[in-house]
Amino acid sequence: MDRTAENPAAPAGIDTPAPKHASECPVEEWLAFLGHRWNALILWHLQTGPKRHGELAGRLAGITPKVLTERLDGLEQRGLVSRELLASFPRGVLYTLSARGRSLVLVLDRLEMWAKAGVAHEPTD
Repeated sequence: MDRTAENPAAPAGIDTPAPKHASECPVEEWLAFLGHRWNALILWHLQTGPKRHGELAGRLAGITPKVLTERLDGLEQRGLVSRELLASFPRGVLYTLSARGRSLVLVLDRLEMWAKAGVAHEPTD
């Protein structure tokens, strides 16, 4: 149900809370994806510019090469990261944030500011 029918001041296309399974909620799906260990951190490191697989591995202490490859593949499948084969020697792959990835990093930056401000610890009414 579109929230604007209930509240004309609400942004268009925003649903009202209603009983539904978590798999039917796009926000829940994205939170689960981003909550998977390493996904948000990979995006965070790529915001400073393109990185090779080894560069990312060096910045993510504890990640295995296999897991990094899997996470990068998932980010690429969702359109958040682009992958470029390098024709140089040694051969390699360069990972870059896509426009969609950059827009998501802005959302994650806002979430970081919110968390650092202590909003999560303020008492509720």
